[in-house]
Amino acid sequence: MNFNKKSKKIGWAEKLLDKMAQNKKYKTEIVSADDAGIAKAEKLLSSGQVVAVATETVYGLAASAFHDGAVKKIFFAKQRPGNNPLIVHITTLNMVYPLVSEVPAKLNKLAEKFWPGPLTIVMKKSGLIPLIVTGGLDTVAIRMPSHPSIRKLIDVCGYPLAAPSANSSGKPSPTTAQHVFDDLNGKIPLILDGGTCEVGVESTVVSLAGEKPVLLRPGAITLEQLQSVLGKVEVAKGVNEAPAADSAPLSPGMSYRHYSPKAKVTLVVGSEDAYLKYLSENNLSENVFALCFGHEGEKSGLPYLSLGEFEDSVAAQHNLFSALRMADEKGASQVIARCPKKDGEWYALFNRLQRSAGFEVIEL
Repeated sequence: MNFNKKSKKIGWAEKLLDKMAQNKKYKTEIVSADDAGIAKAEKLLSSGQVVAVATETVYGLAASAFHDGAVKKIFFAKQRPGNNPLIVHITTLNMVYPLVSEVPAKLNKLAEKFWPGPLTIVMKKSGLIPLIVTGGLDTVAIRMPSHPSIRKLIDVCGYPLAAPSANSSGKPSPTTAQHVFDDLNGKIPLILDGGTCEVGVESTVVSLAGEKPVLLRPGAITLEQLQSVLGKVEVAKGVNEAPAADSAPLSPGMSYRHYSPKAKVTLVVGSEDAYLKYLSENNLSENVFALCFGHEGEKSGLPYLSLGEFEDSVAAQHNLFSALRMADEKGASQVIARCPKKDGEWYALFNRLQRSAGFEVIEL
């Protein structure tokens, strides 16, 4: 697995250790994120292991951000491409300064408004952050989560934690401890059960590493909210368009196909009437499920999965990944999902479904 240019210089002994790490089997344990569970997790992390832990967005697979070997175990467990950067999690603004080589002028404004919370800020990295954490980039993505489970864990450890979503790479992200177990049983030693994640989709990612702020991933913090603090925010090309197959992601969540169940996902953007008309006029094969709102499923004539009450964007984000996982549990061959719009408060949902569908979008 090619993490960065340095990997070409790995000796035979380190290659053997890497192979052993890939093949190691664990008896994966789920424990409550209470004081005893946090202490158990800290002991594992301090010995170079990984643990899964709840955040307000999705469950993360955490390791010390300073430990190359531990971070490698994240990539092995998830089978994550080595050029896909991780997010570094902190609990205080003071923890940021040693991790970056330049402190952006607008960092404090963003932190005051949105931290702790579901916002990741990309900045120029310092030498403390290994290249394996940043996918070989000279920038580091940093977030201050609000969920008490990961905050307690970071504070007990005393160092920042690198953590992507705790799922098999490319699958829908996990929003419960059971989702993590379903994906990573036998691949990690411990899951801290902090309940169901409140937000349900990954954090918004904005870069302050260049001359202008750039949105790299939509999330619960909307583009409009960012602009209320930063002024004009550009949107990276890879957010709305399919990236080139050989392009390196600038941020987590910028891969071509991502958040995908085994079932084929078709994304339909439009009103309830247009969506239902599309379903009725297309000759759909067996085991096709509708993914929609309120009573639309009952009107569709198909087995269905609900995103929540009628056009509630917050509920839809919260329910999305659980619904996509449920599609596989029910044996769906195809999921036809409705997103009312593709901007504003719906941008994050559209982004996740767009990638889940491999950028195949039907606009009605």
